[in-house]
Amino acid sequence: MTQRSDLQSRIESFLAGSPFAVVGASTDRSKYGNKVLRCYVQNGRTAFPVNPTMTEVEGLKAYANLKALPEPVHGISIITPPRVTERVIEEAGELGIKHVWMQPGAESAKAVQRAEELGMSVIAGGACVLVVLGYREH
Repeated sequence: MTQRSDLQSRIESFLAGSPFAVVGASTDRSKYGNKVLRCYVQNGRTAFPVNPTMTEVEGLKAYANLKALPEPVHGISIITPPRVTERVIEEAGELGIKHVWMQPGAESAKAVQRAEELGMSVIAGGACVLVVLGYREH
């Protein structure tokens, strides 16, 4: 299997389920943590914002961490600094989350390697959910 089709297959598997969590969600509409959350909503998908310093993002209740979510999620989009991403991967592993999309800038070699060790399907290294789903700025 070529690397391209493998990536495409991981993207399709990621998007095939629901709901999602956006780790690093932000109230700042210029930040990717906000745009990714809005992109899921624009596409009619259920997404939970995760940020320990916020109570609400884009009218949705925000959660301090993955363990605080009201229901299990199919996949997580991570928009955090790489060091935080590494901790998020550990928490996701404890919860049995199998689909992880590290947005450009959130990934680290350590986080990707650990996610793969935990049996997760990982999207990292350039693919952006905003491009794949077709984000529209409102």
